[in-house]
Amino acid sequence: MTGQTIAAPRGGTLLKTATVLQTLALFFQASTAGLLLTSSRAYTLHDYGSKVMYGAAMLYVLATILAWRPGGGSPRPILYSTGFLLLASAQVALGIAHIASLHVPLGVVMFALSTLALVRALSPRSSLRPAVGS
Repeated sequence: MTGQTIAAPRGGTLLKTATVLQTLALFFQASTAGLLLTSSRAYTLHDYGSKVMYGAAMLYVLATILAWRPGGGSPRPILYSTGFLLLASAQVALGIAHIASLHVPLGVVMFALSTLALVRALSPRSSLRPAVGS
């Protein structure tokens, strides 16, 4: 065996970009949540940020589908991204209902999960996979 490797499918770049955008959007949400304690304008920023975060979660689902399709690999990342979109939906609903006792901890969990997904997407092991038949 030669141990050759080939590059990941083309969807890998979109997947990395979507994961970075999602994590940054969640970090922005955490920052504006802290600003809500001191500034009246932070509500508007947090509101717009929630829309960007939800859009980023939808882009993450699309990116996992596009990354899976060409290579025919495991659909597990699609399940993860769909679960994350469901968490984002719950987060938006809790925020609209002003249930901070659940909204804040869920936001922390979402940021942690997104950071883990980002580390996994950017790790060198995920960008290379063994060549088939070697």
